[in-house]
Amino acid sequence: MTRVQAREAAVPAGQGGVAGVIAALAGTLGLAQLPVRLRAWDGSETGPLSGPAVLLRSPQALRRLLWHPGELGLAQAYVTGELDVEGDLEDGLRRVWRAVAAARPAVSGGPGRGVTRTPAAAWAATRAAVMAALRLHALGGPLPPPASQLRVSGRRHSRARDRAVIAGHYDLPAAFYQLILDPSMAYSSAYWTSEAADYTLADAQRDKLELICRKLGLAPGARLLDMGCGWGSLTVYAAQQHQVRVTAVTLSAQQGAHVTGRVRDLGLGDLVDVRVQDYRDTGSGPYDAIASVEMGEHVGAAMYPRFCAALRDLVRPGGRILIQQMSRGARAPGGGPFIESYIAPDMHMRPVGETIALLEKAGLEVTEAGAMREHYVRTIHAWRDNFEARQDQIGALLTAEQVRVWRLYLAGGALAFADGRMGVHQLLAIRR
Repeated sequence: MTRVQAREAAVPAGQGGVAGVIAALAGTLGLAQLPVRLRAWDGSETGPLSGPAVLLRSPQALRRLLWHPGELGLAQAYVTGELDVEGDLEDGLRRVWRAVAAARPAVSGGPGRGVTRTPAAAWAATRAAVMAALRLHALGGPLPPPASQLRVSGRRHSRARDRAVIAGHYDLPAAFYQLILDPSMAYSSAYWTSEAADYTLADAQRDKLELICRKLGLAPGARLLDMGCGWGSLTVYAAQQHQVRVTAVTLSAQQGAHVTGRVRDLGLGDLVDVRVQDYRDTGSGPYDAIASVEMGEHVGAAMYPRFCAALRDLVRPGGRILIQQMSRGARAPGGGPFIESYIAPDMHMRPVGETIALLEKAGLEVTEAGAMREHYVRTIHAWRDNFEARQDQIGALLTAEQVRVWRLYLAGGALAFADGRMGVHQLLAIRR
């Protein structure tokens, strides 16, 4: 073995200490080798010498995992700082995800699909985890969830609950979003049309906005409904560049106030009407065109047919509708426990074909479907670079937990799109 190979080799898992106990437990659960280096609070460590390292700072991290095995327990431990990652967080998540997926017992079709355990195997795994926690003094009742974990109540997708869900994620200070987004404040996938060194996130977002306006066939004086207008990027662009009359709808009070201020400062008050309301309460149609950019994910499975019907009823006959919306693979979980607990409770994604079928069932003809998954990876990486470059300013706006939530959100989101577990599409439809 060369010196380089020796440095890259994994430290034996049976060397003792907290790290050794955890490595042995991982082995009983199907991981022949740890995918990342592990360093524990007692100074013990094991795993690959290269790449990211997971730092277990407290037995409480294991206690959370005991009560919430998998993604939610790991997320809780990370956002509280009981668990940390040294090195590239996205690379660390990728290594762990792939190792766990390969180790899962599969019902059919290969590792990572349709996971089930026999009762005996499940009991053996639980017993091994409890015994390991006992040895490491990590047993105890469930810990309270982190303060940054969202808490919503009420009937799913009632108006009140939807307002609370949107407020939990979007009603952060607009100044925070200004630090990570481009100047247009587009909080959705950009559309990258150049590899030039001087082509920036702002250019890619401008090209996305122009693509939407072109697909909708916007002409001066046309009426556009921006359903889920976010921070107003499309609203402002369509009014400024295409002289259309825009009705901008958002459920977020922070976004509504921000867009109203932008419209006033830019002298666009005669062209733009900003409304803070539920999409179910939107009227004043018919519109010549409707855009819904990454808002449909928040509608929910049960309400999506009603959402499609609202789009149909609000656009004039012959009018166009553009939906930019995240999707998931047929076998992929979509958002997952972290997203549902910290970012967007009640979010629902489906394979893009199912969304097309729902639009057509509502009486709309889908004339175009375009995938933008790889564009989202680049977009999130650009947001992440802004996020990391402006830590001092962000730290003055968010709590320490919120900063860690966003770091995990950006790394996990980029990985989900890069691996194809999540996608995003632009769907163009017309009301015949």
